[in-house]
Amino acid sequence: MRLVLAGTLLVLIGTVAGHVSTQTGNSPAVPYPDGYRTWVHIKTGLVSAKHPDFAQSGGFRHIYANPAAVTGYRTGAFPDGSIIVVDWLEGQDTNGSFTEATRLRIDVMAKDQNRYAATKGWGFERFDGGRQSARMVTAADSQCVACHSGSKATDMVFSKFRE
Repeated sequence: MRLVLAGTLLVLIGTVAGHVSTQTGNSPAVPYPDGYRTWVHIKTGLVSAKHPDFAQSGGFRHIYANPAAVTGYRTGAFPDGSIIVVDWLEGQDTNGSFTEATRLRIDVMAKDQNRYAATKGWGFERFDGGRQSARMVTAADSQCVACHSGSKATDMVFSKFRE
């Protein structure tokens, strides 16, 4: 894989750098996305040490989508059953060669209009270090939804499919 870095590096994603998400007690838990690495790879971004948010969000961001979410990326309307995963990995720079290192977290958005009605049809979760038992979300309505609501034209999803 060849990365071209010029000026400000690509920052992508279905999550905002530094976004600390939490979940309400009223919203059902989002399940861990078993097998997500076999889903469609939407795109990858890299935040290097030159980026102002590097300390809290530096490294690689791989975005994966299940088949329903791929439909949403193509049409702009994500159907119920859509799941988007952002796999955050530390980046290691060895003389200009960037490689993946430790998994930092996995962010998940799951679409279900009924189940997640309180959070505009989307469930949100962040798994610390990618561990299934290390849930970090406790107030999705006030943090995740507040930020993602700015992307109404794309059904609250920040990332775009890279053809």
